[in-house]
Amino acid sequence: MGAVVAIDGPSASGKGTLAKKIAAKLGFAHLDTGSLYRFVALKTLENNLDETAPEKVIALARAVHQQLVQEGLSILDTDAIRTEEVSVMTSKTSAIPGVREILRDIQLGFAANPRRHDGSSAKGAVIDGRDIGTVICPLAEAKLFVTASTEERARRRHAELRDRGLPDSYEAILKDMQERDERDRNRPVSPTIPATDAFVLDTTDMTRDAALEKALQILLEKGLE
Repeated sequence: MGAVVAIDGPSASGKGTLAKKIAAKLGFAHLDTGSLYRFVALKTLENNLDETAPEKVIALARAVHQQLVQEGLSILDTDAIRTEEVSVMTSKTSAIPGVREILRDIQLGFAANPRRHDGSSAKGAVIDGRDIGTVICPLAEAKLFVTASTEERARRRHAELRDRGLPDSYEAILKDMQERDERDRNRPVSPTIPATDAFVLDTTDMTRDAALEKALQILLEKGLE
């Protein structure tokens, strides 16, 4: 197993973009675990289900697991999982313990044997999500918890959706984000909280380049370069 960098944080905090850039700088493979949960949420919506039918959602998660084993992580590279509707459903279905257990196996496998989306192996892993440093990889060599104000995160999500031609009102996004934060922080299984040994990086007033520079500085202090 190579080195693991765990990056956690709420939605639209900038953790995903930061994780990709860090992986590129270090020559590590990157896994956006949120895309796993989003893919399950997408399948849930496609099958006209929701979190009130947990056993059926768990069955979908098993099917997604099998599809990932057969086809690889490239199946996650789709804009269909990035809609606001999927975001809202993700927060609900990801709270189902059975779903988290199934997707946990995929994440542990990636940490032990990191591979890029093209199938090539890498010397280490950068994994971003909501419980990487606390549950999935508690012994990770470095842990970051990336956050930003709810208003700034809603602004970023609004701009992202607008740029992709998927407009939604800022007010609606802010409301959904506040509700999701509440669910994610207080769910009994794997709540979104910083690991006790994580560096908390607030990107509210930071550019992407500044956030990357600070993160790389932290990793350098941990012996990762």
